[in-house]
Amino acid sequence: MTETHTGTYEVVVIGGGAAGLSAALVLGRSRRRTLVVDAGEPRNTPAAHMQGYLTRDGMSPAEFLALGREEIARYGVDLVRDRVVDVTKGDDFAVVLAGGKTVHARRIVVATGLKDELPDVPGVAERFGRDVIHCPYCHGWEVRDQAFGVLATTPLSVHQALMVSQWSKDVTLFLHTVAESELTDDDLRRLAAAGVAVVPGTVTELVVEDDRLTGVRVAGNTPAEGGTTHPREAVFVAPRALPRTGLLEKLGAELQETPFGAYPVVDATGLTTVPGAWAVGNAMGFAEQVVNAASAGYRAGATINGDLLMADLDATVGA
Repeated sequence: MTETHTGTYEVVVIGGGAAGLSAALVLGRSRRRTLVVDAGEPRNTPAAHMQGYLTRDGMSPAEFLALGREEIARYGVDLVRDRVVDVTKGDDFAVVLAGGKTVHARRIVVATGLKDELPDVPGVAERFGRDVIHCPYCHGWEVRDQAFGVLATTPLSVHQALMVSQWSKDVTLFLHTVAESELTDDDLRRLAAAGVAVVPGTVTELVVEDDRLTGVRVAGNTPAEGGTTHPREAVFVAPRALPRTGLLEKLGAELQETPFGAYPVVDATGLTTVPGAWAVGNAMGFAEQVVNAASAGYRAGATINGDLLMADLDATVGA
């Protein structure tokens, strides 16, 4: 890690995850003076490994990021462990760090990701990233053919239950806070066709024995009944996504509502409605996996280099 930042850069990348580091790598190789500001809060911290990234399948997320930081350093990219608390735009972008410094940049890349808000059920947060998981493409192979539970948080959890049935034929959808009346006829037909069992009632806790998930407890109709435990080995949840878009909102970026939160309006390269500000990775969409985020960072980095080059050439011609 380098911390030689002196205040003026061509590009400041806010966020040091896969998307931010990928953008920084391209910019560094393009000989652009670049700073990465990393608060050290990657979304996939709870996971022991990441999957589906060609040649990196099974790698620890921490190892992946460490290698990325080493790579950008080879090309003179600065990296500081800090948090951006404010951004304003005038002739350039003024980026204010929690540590007290202000740095300036001609362009910025916002790669601040999102935060997962988990259902408030005992055992969920403690097991998240192990046998409580959310993405079948990330973890489905590792838990294949086990007894799955799906903890519903909205009617959209039906889709999650149907998807995970590709990895196990023993799937139970626990409706939890979702009323049976909220399921459509198509939902019920598809669940039946996939062989997914549906259990109404509020989930009160996940049962863990010897550091291993063994069941899902559902409340009884009366306190005296004490509830029922359903044996399960892995539970899928759908966290509520909280996009970290505060900096973009301060800049006046246009957002669009999605079923997974409000995200910035961007073009195919990640450019927001604020000239000179790009958003990449989970800062611009819920479903960006590590490989997608890295790709988006690469695309943004290459686009920014070209944008800066043309701006400088036009300035020279107009001088």
